[in-house]
Amino acid sequence: MPKARPLLRLQKIMADAGVASRRKCEEIILEGRVRVNEKVVTELGTKVDPFYDRVEVDGELIDRDAVDKLYLVLNKPRGYVTTVFDPEGRRTVLDLCKGIKQRIYPVGRLDYLSEGLLIMTNDGELSNQIMHPRYGVTKVYEVKVFGFVGELILKKIRAGVRIDGQLLKPQSVRVIKSLPSKTWLEFRLTEGKNREIRKLCEAVELTIDKLRRVAIEGLSIDGIKPGDYHFYTKKELLNALQIDKSGKKSSIPSQRYVSSKKTITPRKLEKKKKFLNPKDADSEEFKRYRKDQYYETLKKQKETLSQAMLSQD
Repeated sequence: MPKARPLLRLQKIMADAGVASRRKCEEIILEGRVRVNEKVVTELGTKVDPFYDRVEVDGELIDRDAVDKLYLVLNKPRGYVTTVFDPEGRRTVLDLCKGIKQRIYPVGRLDYLSEGLLIMTNDGELSNQIMHPRYGVTKVYEVKVFGFVGELILKKIRAGVRIDGQLLKPQSVRVIKSLPSKTWLEFRLTEGKNREIRKLCEAVELTIDKLRRVAIEGLSIDGIKPGDYHFYTKKELLNALQIDKSGKKSSIPSQRYVSSKKTITPRKLEKKKKFLNPKDADSEEFKRYRKDQYYETLKKQKETLSQAMLSQD
C-alpha cells in the first residue's frame, strides 16, 4: 500500500509560496482572505495537500514552485513603514526595493522613526526561524538619548523593568559616545519583544532621539547606505545568523557583530559630568521630545526661531 503524502499547515504553504511571513499568513487566514478548493478557510490548524489542493489568497492562486527565493538586507531610513502596504498612504520599505519583481516582505519590523538593518525575503521558513524566540538571535541597536547617562541610569536599564507582566531586560547595554547634551548607547537584545527598547527607555525616564539596528548576529549594515540594500544567498544569510542547514542554532562559536566603538567607562563618564555638568538623561525636560510631543515641540522651536529672526530685522 503506497505511503500517504504528509499534509502541511496552510500558513506554511502560503509562506513558502512567498505570500508573507508565517505569522502574517496566519493573520490573512483569520481575516477570511484564503480559499482552499473554493471554500473560505479561517482555521489556523487547517492542513492541505500542497500538490492537489487549490489555495487562493485574495482570489489569486498561489504556486509554491513558481517562486524564486530572494534574500536581501536593507538599511531602512527613518520615515518608512515596515509593511507591504500602509492604509495611511505613508511610504513603505517596498518603495525602497524598486526593480525587484518578486513579492517580498520584511522579517520583523522597525517602527516609522527607527532605522537600520531589515531582512527582506519571500522565504517563509527562513523568516520563521529568524523570528522564533527559541533561536535566541542577538540583535544590536545604537540608540541616541537626550541628556547624560551615568552609571546609575545604566544600572536601572540593566536591571530591567516589568511592563504588562513582561520583563524587558537587555542582554547588555553600554555607553559608546557621550555628547554635550546627548548620549549614544549600544543595546544587545535576544528576545525581540515589540518596541522593547523604546518601552524600556521610557520606563526609566529616558527619551530617545534616534534608534537604529546595526546588526543581527554576524549580519550588519556596514557598507550599506540608508535606503540601499545588498543581496545575499541563503547560505550566506544563515552563516551570518548562526543557523545551520537543519534550521537550528549553530553550535559553531558565534561570529557575533563586534562594534569598532569603544565603551566609555564609568570613570570617564563621571569625570565628564564633573567638568561639563550636563543634565541627566532622566530629566523631566526631555520628555517634550518624545514621540507623542515631538512634532509639536519642533513646531514651537521653529516659531521661536522665526520670531527671533524677525526681531533682529
